[in-house]
Amino acid sequence: MNFSVLWPAIIMGIIEGITEFLPISSTGHLIVIGDLLGFQGPPGKAFEISIQLGAIMAVVVVFFRKLVGIGVHMFTRFEERYYATNILLAFLPAMILGATLYKTVTEYLFSPLVVAIALIVGGIAIILIERIRRIPTMLKVEEIGPLGAVIIGFGQVLAMIPGTSRSGATIIAALTLGVERKVAAEFSFILAIPTMLAATVFTLYKNWAMLDLSAFRLIAVGFVVAFIVALITVKIVLATIQRMGFSPFGWYRIGLGCLILLWLAVR
Repeated sequence: MNFSVLWPAIIMGIIEGITEFLPISSTGHLIVIGDLLGFQGPPGKAFEISIQLGAIMAVVVVFFRKLVGIGVHMFTRFEERYYATNILLAFLPAMILGATLYKTVTEYLFSPLVVAIALIVGGIAIILIERIRRIPTMLKVEEIGPLGAVIIGFGQVLAMIPGTSRSGATIIAALTLGVERKVAAEFSFILAIPTMLAATVFTLYKNWAMLDLSAFRLIAVGFVVAFIVALITVKIVLATIQRMGFSPFGWYRIGLGCLILLWLAVR
């Protein structure tokens, strides 16, 4: 496989690594950039979904100590048990509804038009919620509680619509509940680990018969590139999110969505 075949996968991996942890929709960017590049990835959107797991693996590296602590102590210590319980409860809606809605989403909603509309609507929602959000009352993930975790989980289900943003939907849902910004981001990022692992395994299983060696090579290249870029991005996001807030990303989403609509109208 020569470089002319691999370079679009490299670009897509870079885009994924940059956008995964920002509330601007990595999937939406991949769909639009892929359309601009004329990228014909593996069937069933296996490439776009699988390389997101590469970016999410950066979270495993950044939060490695915390994850090990949760795994070791979740049956013996209160805080770790509540942390693990909240992640599980938030994961359940996507696990249950994801398999049911998978075919509809990948067949009918992976389009630039859907992405543009979702970007604009989500951008407006982010700006409004940032302005009216409650004063934070939950300063730790363990304080979110079972009901709050489930509500955040349903936000993640909504993010199955391309352009919505998985991190954006879960973070905004957390903010409306009174979760502090950095805590909301941490919870969203760690919640992505089981979610994207399940999505990737399910996608590869559904499309296994149609995937050949060249498809797996493309996926591997995008996966590795996304991981490397995301490892840098996630640290930057965590360091600046408390100071910046999310409104700038809302305006970015609205501007990008309008540009996509204009592009679709004139092409």
